[in-house]
Amino acid sequence: MAESERPRSPFAGKIDFPARAPRRVLSPDEIGRILAAHLLYVETERRQGSRADFSSADLSGMDFSGLNLRRAKMEHAILKGADLTRANLQRANLVGAVLIGARLDGADLSGARLSGANLVSASLENASLARADMEFALMAKAMLRGASLGAADMSGALLDDAVLTRADLRAANLRGAGFRAARLDGADLREARLGGAFLLGASLRGADLRGAYLRLARLDGADLCGANLLGAEGLTQAQLDRAYCDSGTILPEGLTRNKDDEKR
Repeated sequence: MAESERPRSPFAGKIDFPARAPRRVLSPDEIGRILAAHLLYVETERRQGSRADFSSADLSGMDFSGLNLRRAKMEHAILKGADLTRANLQRANLVGAVLIGARLDGADLSGARLSGANLVSASLENASLARADMEFALMAKAMLRGASLGAADMSGALLDDAVLTRADLRAANLRGAGFRAARLDGADLREARLGGAFLLGASLRGADLRGAYLRLARLDGADLCGANLLGAEGLTQAQLDRAYCDSGTILPEGLTRNKDDEKR
């Protein structure tokens, strides 16, 4: 398929992140001092110490596992391959950060700012991203199995080939997001906003889409076997005719399975 023919997010070209600041290089001693001051900052509820500022710093491969980095400033930081397993990153600023291949399994990123961040091939298994701001984040091939993403803003995010099996996406804003060939089996998508989302070839077997908004969502080749779409809004017969359903698929009133599916 020619690049000009590929489906694109309706948000493409509508965001303008500021130019990145020059990359900062910090010595291990400097990093240690920043972390110590930040720990005091969070433990004294901001009365002492100082908020960690790793903005634009190159922290590739660093081990931050289990650390309390709540509210830390890490916008445009380079965190390729960094270990942030079980780290507390609540309300941290990671706008535009590069987290390619980073490990964030079990991390708490609730309320964090991740707009424009690059999380390609990152692992966020069982991570908490509730109410996180993730607009236009790049998350192709990311592992998000069992992650909590309730009420997160992921509009325009790209999650092609990502794994979101059993993820909690209730009331998440997924408008215009890309889920091409993504795995969303057993995901909770109740009341999720999927208007204009790209779900081509995605697997949603057993997913809960009750009350989801699906106007103009692309479902070509999507697997909806066993999915519950009761009360889904904006869904049309034309969309369903391009997807795969089975006898276990629960559809909104007035919509039916593709006749070709019945022959399977």
